[in-house]
Amino acid sequence: MKELLLLACVCVLSAAYASDDATGWHEKYKPLKATYLIYSGEPDERSAPTGTDRKIAIIVEGDPAKEIFDSLYPDAKGVTCTTERGERLRRKGDVWCSYRPSDGYRCFMGFDLRNGRPNSGASC
Repeated sequence: MKELLLLACVCVLSAAYASDDATGWHEKYKPLKATYLIYSGEPDERSAPTGTDRKIAIIVEGDPAKEIFDSLYPDAKGVTCTTERGERLRRKGDVWCSYRPSDGYRCFMGFDLRNGRPNSGASC
């Protein structure tokens, strides 16, 4: 009985390993530097969270933000948040990122915690 159980475990593990090899992709989760804020209202008019209105705004910075920024190609045309030379913005849906020479890459996203829907999490 032990031999049969051991054989079954080996088969399951072998199948799982083989399926990973078939895709050729072995990426793992990476560390992330992020900050968050729980609030109510809209990103440009935040107030204290309430029992019926709770949203989370998340800001990702550094290398993870650069990787997200690079994935949101192309740059937004004619849109800026500051007057800083070299600022670049990218957005897809409710995920948006900026690059500024003064503070690097930053990405903004958020969710309505009452219904799970995404929102932008920030405004210029």
